[in-house]
Amino acid sequence: MPMETAILAGGCFWCVEAIYDDLQGVAAVESGYIGGRTTNPTYKDVCGGDTGHAEAILIHFDPAVVSYEELLDIFFHIHDPTTLNRQGNDVGTQYRSAIFPQDDAQRAAAEAAIVKAAALWPDPVVTTIESGTWYPAEDYHQEYYARTGDTTPYCNFVVGPKVRKFREKYADRLKSRS
Repeated sequence: MPMETAILAGGCFWCVEAIYDDLQGVAAVESGYIGGRTTNPTYKDVCGGDTGHAEAILIHFDPAVVSYEELLDIFFHIHDPTTLNRQGNDVGTQYRSAIFPQDDAQRAAAEAAIVKAAALWPDPVVTTIESGTWYPAEDYHQEYYARTGDTTPYCNFVVGPKVRKFREKYADRLKSRS
C-alpha cells in the first residue's frame, strides 16, 4: 500500500509536528503554511496574521499501520478544537484548528471526526475543513522540538508538556526508540 498524506493545523506547528513524529506508521512530518492568500509565505508573513495561512503539518503516513481516521482521533486529543483562532497563548488565525483533506474520502473522514470530537469537548468544536496550497516552512522550523527539546522557554512550557501527555496516552502507538 503506498504512502498517503494528511495536512492538519492545530496551533503552533512545532507542537503538532513533535507529536506525530513519535507515531508508528508516520514516515515524515513537515511543518508549513496552508490556507491563505500569499504565495510562498515566510514565517514573518504568517505571524503578521495578514496572509490567511495557518501553521500546519504535512504528514506522510503508511495507512497499513495508522489510518487517516486514527490521525484525526489523535489530532482531536492533542489540541483544543474549541478555541477559535487560538491554542493557549498563541492567538491569531494562523493558529486555527483546521483539516485540509487531500481527497473526497479524507473530507468525509474529517466531517465524521468533527462530529465524533464534539462528544469529547464541553464547548462547540470550531475546527474547519479547508483547502489550499502547501508551502513548507523554513528549514529552521523543521524538526524544531526534536533538535531543541525543552531547551527553549516555549518548548519547555508548551511543546514538552503536550508531547509528554501524548506519549503517556498513546504509549502503545509510539515508534520504538533505539
